[in-house]
Amino acid sequence: MTGENIMGTIDFGLPQASGVGKVLDGLFTFAPDWVRMTVLALVVAGFLAVWSVKLKRKTEYRRAVRSGQPIHAAAQYGQGRGADHLGSYAPGDGDRA
Repeated sequence: MTGENIMGTIDFGLPQASGVGKVLDGLFTFAPDWVRMTVLALVVAGFLAVWSVKLKRKTEYRRAVRSGQPIHAAAQYGQGRGADHLGSYAPGDGDRA
């Protein structure tokens, strides 16, 4: 049951994951080539942008660790929120108005 579908890819007869996939396949089937290439280029550009931002942050973090600079990091596990992480600066029970 193998053969080529309209898009030129091999169809192995497996059902698609959802109806959304069929709709998107139908849209791309009737779309001109320049639309397909534009969408593909935008998707690739998006992935490259996300990858480059991750890589930039990773290198900045490594440089900061190596040079001993303070690192702005998210709250650690168990740190809590709000007044929980203030330590001795947190208001006590008798300090409330």
